[in-house]
Amino acid sequence: MTTTTTGTAQVELAIGGMTCASCAARIEKKLNRMDGVEATVNYATEKAKVTFTDGVSVEDLIATVEATGYTAREPAAPRGAGGDDGPPPGEGQADEELRPLRQRLVTAVVLTVPVIAMAMVPALQIEYWQWLSLTLAAPVVVYAAWPFHRAAWTNARHGAATMDTLISVGTGAAFLWSVWALFFGTAGTPGMTHPFAFTIARSDGAGNIYLEAAAGVTAFILAGRYFEARSKRRAGAALRALMELGAKEVTVLRGGREVRVPTGQLGVGDRFVVRPGEKIATDGVVVEGSSAVDASMLTGESVPVEVAVGDTVTGATLNAGGRLVVEATRVGADTQLARMAKLVEDAQNGKAAAQRLADRISAVFVPVVIALAVGTLGFWLGSGAGVTAAFTAAVAVLIIACPCALGLATPTALMVGTGRGAQLGILIKGPEVLENTRKADTVVLDKTGTVTTGRMTLLALHTADGTDETDVLRLAGGLENASEHPIAQAVATGAAARIGTLPTPEDFANIPGLGVQGIVDGHAVLVGREQLLAQWAMELPESLRRAKEEAEQTGRTAIAVAWDGQARAVLEVADAVKDTSAEAVRRLRALGLTPVLLTGDNEAVARAVAAEVGIEPRHVIAEVLPEDKVQVVKRLQAEGRSVAMVGDGVNDAAALAQADLGLAMGTGTDAAIEAGDLTLVRGDLRAAADAIRLSRRTLATIKGNLFWAFAYNIAALPLAALGYLNPMIAGAAMAFSSVFVVGNSLRLRGFKAANA
Repeated sequence: MTTTTTGTAQVELAIGGMTCASCAARIEKKLNRMDGVEATVNYATEKAKVTFTDGVSVEDLIATVEATGYTAREPAAPRGAGGDDGPPPGEGQADEELRPLRQRLVTAVVLTVPVIAMAMVPALQIEYWQWLSLTLAAPVVVYAAWPFHRAAWTNARHGAATMDTLISVGTGAAFLWSVWALFFGTAGTPGMTHPFAFTIARSDGAGNIYLEAAAGVTAFILAGRYFEARSKRRAGAALRALMELGAKEVTVLRGGREVRVPTGQLGVGDRFVVRPGEKIATDGVVVEGSSAVDASMLTGESVPVEVAVGDTVTGATLNAGGRLVVEATRVGADTQLARMAKLVEDAQNGKAAAQRLADRISAVFVPVVIALAVGTLGFWLGSGAGVTAAFTAAVAVLIIACPCALGLATPTALMVGTGRGAQLGILIKGPEVLENTRKADTVVLDKTGTVTTGRMTLLALHTADGTDETDVLRLAGGLENASEHPIAQAVATGAAARIGTLPTPEDFANIPGLGVQGIVDGHAVLVGREQLLAQWAMELPESLRRAKEEAEQTGRTAIAVAWDGQARAVLEVADAVKDTSAEAVRRLRALGLTPVLLTGDNEAVARAVAAEVGIEPRHVIAEVLPEDKVQVVKRLQAEGRSVAMVGDGVNDAAALAQADLGLAMGTGTDAAIEAGDLTLVRGDLRAAADAIRLSRRTLATIKGNLFWAFAYNIAALPLAALGYLNPMIAGAAMAFSSVFVVGNSLRLRGFKAANA
């Protein structure tokens, strides 16, 4: 999965062995020390995104990661429509990865509960209870906590310290102290009792054991790690579900026969059959048949789309109607589904500015904590509080300090937010986009294809006295159906939609620049400009002339219709405003954004569209050349505005890139989608408001996570150092902080589109 540009290449490595945010910071630091390498390592997604120059190989990168004490490999290519046909990573594989952790957790919990019970309840402290506690706690500290000890040892060999170092040193010290007190102190005396306390009491350490702290901390942290791992998998579930939408097998036409093959064997140009109820295997063009296609799993649009010969279809969508034969145009990683998954994954692998600060803090946090623990030990010893008080406070400092919550604050919210966005047809390209959604105060809307449908549509019909509308639609529609002109096709399509099948002209002629003429159902029909009728000595009656003038004043195209020597009707054709655009503009206003309409059309057309959707006339910018759209955005930015831009065409790409926040309609061109920060898979402008709401909600979740993670460490460390926290309680609190952050992020899964 390596992409190459001039002189540089990019690769994503799957990293193994990371146990906390400090691990990610260490790997990132080591990779960035290599010449020509720029890397970011994400603890939550367990991936490193590395850009490197020609003098560095992927093998060099992997070797550096391994020399740091971790594993690295190139991850398998993402599955998508027409992608790899290997077995998907399902729940079984996830369960296999979690099983060792679950086994250690179960062992720890079963053995720790009686240890804690005996330590907390004096009535349970039978004559040799302390030796029973040692027997039960030893497997917990040695076997269940082994991953922490192994990681701490590996890091120590590389001259580093991570969260595992804190956990290993803390639990190990508590256990070894207890062993010393039992064998060499007075704690092993039969009948010895001591009450459990949440705070530190000054006493002679030779008579105290901390087996409940060593075992309890191990159990609590293992529980935190286990639920954290499960939650991280749930957080990434939307992306995995997106990547698994594609069909697994496809019926291909080869040599006139239908052959069933894995989707991965499809090639560009292959023709394949899609029966009713089957998923379309890959992106392509319909070459035979017609049907309704359900694209809700990709776009969030609930209404199936009618497709016929010549229409494009997208892989992973569902054929809800008739039999189709499709010619593949994109396969594998080029399909829309695979590209969507890649965009989501790239966004999840990125880091917001706040997270970079958290990473820098995590990188120096461990040595600072160890120094603080040593200082706490020295302070308590120096104050005459006794070895027990000093030792307990120092262990509590080591346990409470784990900044895993800091490391998880941004990635988990990003994973859930971007994954939920993908389910709703909103693709967020990167975390830096989120900050821009908060700042945006002006939204520039390209008219054609964004606010309007982007295609000519029959909007109105005016008839002369005594003329039947059905006759107008039948004769004008039948004649225009023989023309390829966009306006003619708009009339034909509109007529067919209202009355059904259109008659075939018996005679047809195109009059360049004026219109068409011919014989339909025995009538001599003219459809076109008023000048065409004038050539045949026909004039529009007053009512039709007024209708024509009013239509032209609003920027619509007026078409005259005549037959058998008499003007019969005027048709209005224009680029129709989408049904949802007015509501979308209201929602954008509700988010505090000022909508501005930008178009190359004339002023009359622009003002008419603006009035229909609720944009003020002073915020209409019309008759703008494609290359000048960038200048309009720059001018608004120069006025101090933070500009969001919504567009869909090639001519919008530069403006989308220039805007502080670019929102590309997924129904638009690849150039526009590439230039945008957010991609709206649906051609519905309401998705722009949903995208901004989701981005702002995700950013608020990230900031909330970071606040609680920082507040936890800032508040807990002094309490531990001053002796107000028992190490076991500290371990539980530390584990809870990570689970809280992940749980808070998972609330984003409940985000709903406003029209849902």
